[in-house]
Amino acid sequence: MAGTTPIILWFRRDLRLGDHEALTAACATGRPVIPVFIHDDLVAGLGAAPKMRLGLSIASLSASLKDKDSRLILRKGEALDVLRDLIRQTGAGAVYWSRLYDPDSVARDKAVKSALKDDGITVESFKGHVLFEPWTVETKTGGFYKVYTPMWKSVRDRGVPDALPTPAKIPLPDQWPDTDALEDWKMAAAMQRGADILESYCTVGENAASHRLGAFIADRVATYQKNRDLPAVKGTSGLSENLTYGEISPRRCWHAGWRALLEGKADGEVFLKELVWREFAYHLAFHTPRITSGNWKEDWDQFPWNTDERLAEVKAWKQGRTGIKFVDAAMREMYVTGTMHNRGRMIVASYLTKHLLCHWKIGLDWFADCLIDWDPCSNAMGWQWSAGSGPDATPYFRVFNPVTQLDKFDKDRTYVSRWIAEGASAPSETALSYFDMIPRHWNMAPTDAYPDPVVPVDQGRKRALEAYEARSF
Repeated sequence: MAGTTPIILWFRRDLRLGDHEALTAACATGRPVIPVFIHDDLVAGLGAAPKMRLGLSIASLSASLKDKDSRLILRKGEALDVLRDLIRQTGAGAVYWSRLYDPDSVARDKAVKSALKDDGITVESFKGHVLFEPWTVETKTGGFYKVYTPMWKSVRDRGVPDALPTPAKIPLPDQWPDTDALEDWKMAAAMQRGADILESYCTVGENAASHRLGAFIADRVATYQKNRDLPAVKGTSGLSENLTYGEISPRRCWHAGWRALLEGKADGEVFLKELVWREFAYHLAFHTPRITSGNWKEDWDQFPWNTDERLAEVKAWKQGRTGIKFVDAAMREMYVTGTMHNRGRMIVASYLTKHLLCHWKIGLDWFADCLIDWDPCSNAMGWQWSAGSGPDATPYFRVFNPVTQLDKFDKDRTYVSRWIAEGASAPSETALSYFDMIPRHWNMAPTDAYPDPVVPVDQGRKRALEAYEARSF
């Protein structure tokens, strides 16, 4: 009977039909396939912006499956309980899923797999979220990589299989189990009045992600190295949003980057390096799970960072009211759009952890609430890189000067004007939209005076260097 019973296909961060190893394998059996998404504790624990964005991706996947005469079954509860209930209802003999690599997902999946196997259910997992699974990349001495550049060199010329086509047909069960209604999950509830504005900045679904990749390769990859540092210019791919939810596979991006490189667009290699930087985050999170919740360099546990989020400086940082225009513009961009330019991410992280001497976890948690491209591995590695406590981190004495950085990367202040309304005679629509999104109790208005710096740049740098040089580890 196991050879004819349905297969439950558990979607998680692989919300697409093309280049989907688990889906392709399930369809190849000829057995009925029941696609499922489970709203479990890991989904419930998402921040406001990523949870809303996940809901949009689920809706897009559901529509794609409907176009294939299939459907997406939605259930809420503990993953194991939901899967067992579906197995009882459908007679399914197997559960397939795409692997994840962050500590919380790994722990959940190991427990689910063990329990279902004890129940006599076949469980198969497949690669889905990375190019190179963490245990397949080793140093010459057999350990994992702790520095990015050697890892890049080790994988640069590795063969990566071609992307799989979308299955022509998804075998259907004789009967479908009941499903929740997505609207009942209220995925956007925590966004409150900002949901509509944020959604207008989202590029959702597999087709949109494919078009986004194509446009980047055709129009922008040739100037990627220069323009990716300019926050006012559309110079990056924007694909982190889609990669987060698996609306596009990393190997589709990899092959597109290689094609560009072979066609003479040298900056294609810079794009490939960014894909491997993402891989490096998963590699580290798998081998050293502590990176997502504590200092990767454990001797930094002794560093006297501020951990009190009630401080006025922390509140000003979150609200984009530090009086440092590059910092404030980037923080407002994130609050409105759910994304932040990479140069801005480095600047705001350096300012929080060095000029303000605040713990990187304060920033990590705020990003986890505000980013539509939030990822537990990339977010943690980025924050620890900036703070100095992580692998291959920026040295403690490198303190980004947000004023000179603005002069270098936004000379004419286009980016600042786009996001800061105070003091402007005719504020831009994007700058004004920030005040339509923020909580009313913040008591901010575009007619306010722009604030003085909460910590002047020179003063903050001096204080940071003194604290770092005085550390006792």
